[in-house]
Amino acid sequence: MDLFSPKTDTRNKNLPLAVRMRPAELDELLGQEHILGKNKLLRRAIEADRLSSLILFGPPGSGKTSLAWCIANISRANYAAINATTSNVEELRKVIAASKLAAREDKKKTILFIDEIHRFNKAQQDVLLPDVEDGTLILIGATVHNPYFSLTSALLSRSIVCELKALQEADLSKIINNALKDKERGLGKFKVKADKKALDFLAKSCEGDARRALAALELAVLTTPAGKDGYINLDLGIAQESIQKKAVVYDHDEDGHYDTASAFIKSMRGSDPDAAIYWMAKMLYAGEDPRFIARRVCILAAEDVGNADPLALVLANAALQISEFVGMPEARIPLAQAVIYVTCAVKSNASYLAIEKATADIKENKVQEVPDHLKDASYRGAQELGRGIGYKYSHDYPGHFVKQKYTRKKARYYEPTDMGHEAKIKERLEKLHKACLPADREKL
Repeated sequence: MDLFSPKTDTRNKNLPLAVRMRPAELDELLGQEHILGKNKLLRRAIEADRLSSLILFGPPGSGKTSLAWCIANISRANYAAINATTSNVEELRKVIAASKLAAREDKKKTILFIDEIHRFNKAQQDVLLPDVEDGTLILIGATVHNPYFSLTSALLSRSIVCELKALQEADLSKIINNALKDKERGLGKFKVKADKKALDFLAKSCEGDARRALAALELAVLTTPAGKDGYINLDLGIAQESIQKKAVVYDHDEDGHYDTASAFIKSMRGSDPDAAIYWMAKMLYAGEDPRFIARRVCILAAEDVGNADPLALVLANAALQISEFVGMPEARIPLAQAVIYVTCAVKSNASYLAIEKATADIKENKVQEVPDHLKDASYRGAQELGRGIGYKYSHDYPGHFVKQKYTRKKARYYEPTDMGHEAKIKERLEKLHKACLPADREKL
């Protein structure tokens, strides 16, 4: 049985436009100049037919499958393609057996393209290792997920990892116009009058996804009746209807999620309210749980604002509670208020540094015993054990302060800054410290 895929006839009119317009040569592939530009290593390897195993990852419609298709057309090796969502170990073993037979009898290597390769579990990935190792099988894996999280280190170490970027608007515009002009594979046989605003909208709203742009274009052309002049008038309204809602690359448990959340947090820390609101809007638009956003705001209010503006944590917590019972879309308003307040607030991470230092002290040094005068003395027999004896109740003294030892070993964890309300805290602590005589400070 021949397991190697024959070259698909992209002129088949029943295939989606995105498949029919798939480039067959590297020069037809738009974008990705950082890996496929002139004299780039990957391009040289492909053109010389000396490619080793390759992992391609990037957003949808960036050209991963198209690049694999170009390699298949250029290479003299056999070509097989499977999708990890529907494949299994049995199919992998059949492809591997066929590749070994081809290597032995025809002296030909085999390129195995695995789409959605992140769907394979560790055991399935391990099946590929021996033949990828000895070069009998040239693996090309495609995934929208970060391979360093989804693929085994053994497979990654035997492959070149290349990240594809979302296509630029100019690239998408060329792809759309080529599809309208191509009479053999595209929509050139249709009489289409396309408004520039409509085409610009498709190129902009598809977020670098060529597949989505071509699918929207095909839908718009095929569902719009021709006018009296025999032409299909593709205007902005039709283009907008063909897309409905802009897609945002945002996986809730992958890079899209964590990268956007990271940018959101760093924008608040960096006191850029416009950037913080933008990243929050992106998360909400993509369907993120508003409670997740509110929790991030609360953490940042404590970690990065702290006592420089204590109200920041109060407002952040209020936004969290409101988002719990109000829900979307209204919850976005108190969230926006809290985000802007926390972002614009005076910053201090002194509280965060204090707990970090104290935790490190606990981990690295001998844990202190509680001083006897601070121990619980509320039970019968406590005094006989020396518990609580000598404790001084602060409110019994002027200014509600009294010199007293609260740890057996003196340490400084909290160092207030001169920022905002924390400056007042620092001033008060310094006054209390100075109120102690040198001998007292030494005892304390």
